[in-house]
Amino acid sequence: MPAMPRTKPPFRADHVGSFLRPPALLDARERFKAGTLDADGLRAAEDAAIRDIVRYQENLGLKGVTDGEFRRTYFHIDFLTQLAGVTTKSGIAVTFHSAGGNLDFAPPVMTVADKVKHVKAIQRRDFEFLRSVAKATPKVTIPSPTMLHFRGGRSAISATAYPDLEAFYADIAQAYRDEIADLAAAGCTYLQLDDTNLAYLCDPKLREGARSRGDDPDELPRRYAKLINAAIAERPANMTVCVHLCRGNFKSAWVAEGGYEPVAEVLFNELAVDGYFLEYDDARSGGFAPLRHVPKDKIVVLGLVSTKVGQVETADELKRRIDEAARYMPLEQLCLSPQCGFSSTVDGNAIAVASQTAKIELVVATAREVWG
Repeated sequence: MPAMPRTKPPFRADHVGSFLRPPALLDARERFKAGTLDADGLRAAEDAAIRDIVRYQENLGLKGVTDGEFRRTYFHIDFLTQLAGVTTKSGIAVTFHSAGGNLDFAPPVMTVADKVKHVKAIQRRDFEFLRSVAKATPKVTIPSPTMLHFRGGRSAISATAYPDLEAFYADIAQAYRDEIADLAAAGCTYLQLDDTNLAYLCDPKLREGARSRGDDPDELPRRYAKLINAAIAERPANMTVCVHLCRGNFKSAWVAEGGYEPVAEVLFNELAVDGYFLEYDDARSGGFAPLRHVPKDKIVVLGLVSTKVGQVETADELKRRIDEAARYMPLEQLCLSPQCGFSSTVDGNAIAVASQTAKIELVVATAREVWG
């Protein structure tokens, strides 16, 4: 097989972004919460942990590196609440499912109480630090703009601020364009939007939930594609933008199930991103047939390695599944990664650091065997 390495992102061996938080960082966060460590002390602890996680990724052979999302509590809330107009209130428990049973999780619920505006650089300082300590390509992960709509729907958006939802979508898109322009000016060339909502719309129960809120689950993917396209419309030519679809990731548990078929046509043909990180670690994600919709100019990163269980997959198993996916789209348009982050919230998944390491090593080694 001819060698088909990639010199630009997404890379043949890639990853979603978050890693298990080290004990020293968790301790620093607890001391900060208790008031015995100030903000500068917490930042110093984060910096030290990020230096280590960048070296860790590079030593494992990854060509794209993140800061492990080590400065965040939640993959989405920490970012979105820095936009003017976005507030939080106590969350309602959502049932997550795992191999060990169900658990309830009630993250804060975001509401839009006023006009949404980008009033300050959100990721620039963090990106600049990452870039200063990385030899590999630094990747910034931020939540998809759809996260401000799907969880609460119309009722979570102030009717006073936004009697017309089109104005709401326009303001979010502008806020994202401002943030992306700021990141581009700082030298960011690899951006990932983390989106649970397009994946949730693959689940019959969650589609029904959207319908009961007054939304059309068949129309929402199109509306969300339009929003994301507007948000990234002014990105520079040298910035790769990918979207990661996730069905929920908290302490090794998930929310949604269902294959990509309900959203595939819109996802792959109306969403103007360069690549897709898709969960494919177990039967929850369905088969590879939806990949037949992927056009010739886009890359799919197959998330074949689970971040939810400690058992490490085998190279033979991964190669067999890559071959299955390649029945529906060209092998040269495929890459490999874990299916999600290892720690989408500060809690982390129920997996040991040794398994995390073995899984990344497996991704890198398998990608080398498959693509050269």
